[in-house]
Amino acid sequence: MATDPQRAFLRHALATLAYRGSKAIRGAPESFATFRAADAADAARTPLEILAHLGDLFDWAVSLAQGEPAWRDAEPGSWAEETERFFSRLQSFDGILASEVPLGFSLEQLFQGPVADALTHVGQIALLRRLAGAPIRGENYLKADIQTGRVTSEQAKPRYEFD
Repeated sequence: MATDPQRAFLRHALATLAYRGSKAIRGAPESFATFRAADAADAARTPLEILAHLGDLFDWAVSLAQGEPAWRDAEPGSWAEETERFFSRLQSFDGILASEVPLGFSLEQLFQGPVADALTHVGQIALLRRLAGAPIRGENYLKADIQTGRVTSEQAKPRYEFD
């Protein structure tokens, strides 16, 4: 298990992303995956396209961490498949950070590239939930039970939600 405090902090950021991502993704109505916030198909991504991009980001993160950068735009599958892919790849990336293996890129680069971008996109999904008429409840995330290493879709119940 890595003892580097910077790795530990980045792993906590991934756990935070998993918590927030899980909340934004779970319980979405079936029609949400294809909801479009703008009429033109090229004006805005659908939630499914954003979720697939999250999977792409963590495929990329794994390749960066391994020192073999590769970007691939995957063709989106179903909402369930892309949810599984996102959390699976997030878990793979966390596993690399939890180890002592040397990284192909600095922790700062790994954060400012795929991780920061993923935080933005989880926020987009949450916003689209509201626009689609299926909002998630607000929450005081400071009080959330977020644990380093917990990067699957199985997350703790919210401690303090509000309307």
